[in-house]
Amino acid sequence: MRAVAYKQPQPISAETSLIDVELPTPEAKGHDLLVEVRAVSVNPVDVKVRANVAPSEGAYKILGWDAAGIVKAVGPDVTMFKPGDEVFYAGAINRDGSNVEFHRVDERIVGAKPKSLDFPAAAALPLTSITAYEALFDRLKVQNRVPGAAHAILIIGGAGGVGSIAIQIARALTDLTVIATASRPETQAWVKELGAHHVIDHSKPLAPEIEALGIGAPAFVFSTTNTTDHISSIVDAIAPQGRFALIDDPKTLDVVPFKRKAVSIHWELMFTRPLFGTADMIEQHKLLTKVAQLVDTGQIRSTLTETAGTINAANLKKAHALVETGKMKGKVVLAGF
Repeated sequence: MRAVAYKQPQPISAETSLIDVELPTPEAKGHDLLVEVRAVSVNPVDVKVRANVAPSEGAYKILGWDAAGIVKAVGPDVTMFKPGDEVFYAGAINRDGSNVEFHRVDERIVGAKPKSLDFPAAAALPLTSITAYEALFDRLKVQNRVPGAAHAILIIGGAGGVGSIAIQIARALTDLTVIATASRPETQAWVKELGAHHVIDHSKPLAPEIEALGIGAPAFVFSTTNTTDHISSIVDAIAPQGRFALIDDPKTLDVVPFKRKAVSIHWELMFTRPLFGTADMIEQHKLLTKVAQLVDTGQIRSTLTETAGTINAANLKKAHALVETGKMKGKVVLAGF
């Protein structure tokens, strides 16, 4: 089968940072589905792994944690899917990625593809939807109000992949007031279009901008990017006893300033459940099913904004370079081999 891989971490500009290869087609075992991949998207995690993680000696490293495709075969323990089913999912970080023609993935982290979307539009959603959903409901527990706080959430990086879907999920499933950050006219327009009640500029101090809204201190803050740049503003802006979640990787994170407000701090990593085979791993199947329903009922939409052609090394290099700019609006997708 055709695949895109690498043998050593390199800058995306290097000739062999990603290469086209031929590999044996894997076999579905246990709870695995063998999926014929029709579309993939590129996320910041692809960029981070490619630049920093070396494969085992002599082996290829295959990236890709978003996919939409058709089930071709199932393992003996599979109960929820059958060959011919159209699916979407975000895979597991400790297994080969989805930049392949045929991909093995555990059924418990797979959802039925939204019927109203084609494969590219569906491939834009899984990783960011799981991240946003888990951050909102499993980590921040936004369903539980913070006494005295504005029932509001500040989403830092509102125009990125995670922010774009977090805004929509928060609007569809909660009564939160959504404050999103964006710094350029086109990204500010994008987050408003997605449903943010208020848009503030993250190139400026956040706390005074939030205060100027006149709604009070938000109960929840969800930082999707550049947390280090905003940490002091988050401390100032969040309500006492508020809850703060982040997904990026600050080199250091000084949590001591949050003590005075008794703020709880939560890391979200959507790979944790499949990585550790947690007892509730099937929750990712359930939440993707919920996301598909929200799409098919018109309550949320795909965040696909860029297409980079078919799935091959040259086009994936272009997509990686685009994600590396840090200025993506929504998601970039590749479709077909």
